[in-house]
Amino acid sequence: MSINDPLGDMLTRIRNAQMRRRPKVVTPASNIRARVLDVLEEEGYIRGYSRVEQKGALPVFEIELKYYNGQPAIREIQRVSTPGRRVYSPVRDIPTVANGLGVAILSTPKGVMSDSKAREQNVGGEVLCSIF
Repeated sequence: MSINDPLGDMLTRIRNAQMRRRPKVVTPASNIRARVLDVLEEEGYIRGYSRVEQKGALPVFEIELKYYNGQPAIREIQRVSTPGRRVYSPVRDIPTVANGLGVAILSTPKGVMSDSKAREQNVGGEVLCSIF
């Protein structure tokens, strides 16, 4: 099956798994997904993830979701830039999510990073998603 928006697919899998209070979710592995998962782990929204090689199948990521007092650590996760509508932002216009309580994940020339790191490194890029 062909997926037009692999990152959007991963975010939807995470959102759906958290609605059902699942401890883990599985998504196909790719480099962009790994970089976004690195940022989510670094910012404390997921416990971690691991790459699982399956015999005779494509590798997948097993993502351990994080909960606090029975509530998901990720309240809201949205795809900002889609394949049909790319959203780019210079460093001075990088969006703040929930007045700084959330995180915007950007794909920059220096790699995939959070909005705060992009401001630190004075670099803009494509706004992939926002998490609160």
